[in-house]
Amino acid sequence: MFQFILNGSPVSVEVEGDTPLLWVLRDNLGMTGTKFGCGVASCGACTVHVNGIATRTCVLPVEDVEGLSVTTMEGLANGETLHKVQQAWIKHQVPQCGYCQSGQVMAAAALLNSNSNPSDAEIDAHMTNVCRCGTYQRIRAAIHSAAQA
Repeated sequence: MFQFILNGSPVSVEVEGDTPLLWVLRDNLGMTGTKFGCGVASCGACTVHVNGIATRTCVLPVEDVEGLSVTTMEGLANGETLHKVQQAWIKHQVPQCGYCQSGQVMAAAALLNSNSNPSDAEIDAHMTNVCRCGTYQRIRAAIHSAAQA
């Protein structure tokens, strides 16, 4: 059994320790905002925050988050109030297909937690998640907008 904090609440799961956190979140805990994309931590669709750090969960064993804090897309908002990155994503109409967006939002929120006013170059360096629709210009605009919020 593994225990950690999920979106501010303690949870325990009884799974094998090498089970990727992605599948524990989706299959055991119902957090389907975290998406499976590539399975090798390249695309970023599975990004969540582990102790505030953007982390790709498709290759992260659940045993590695024992006792840590995990925040998913579902836990980013404060009740009914969307996080400033979520608000900016809507304002700038970032998603097209939307599949990568929860991972993009989580990566952007982590960036702003560590750098409150990133330059274009810093955004490009940090935002390594893949968007197959190519909305990178809107992603950058939304991050700048969230930084000003």
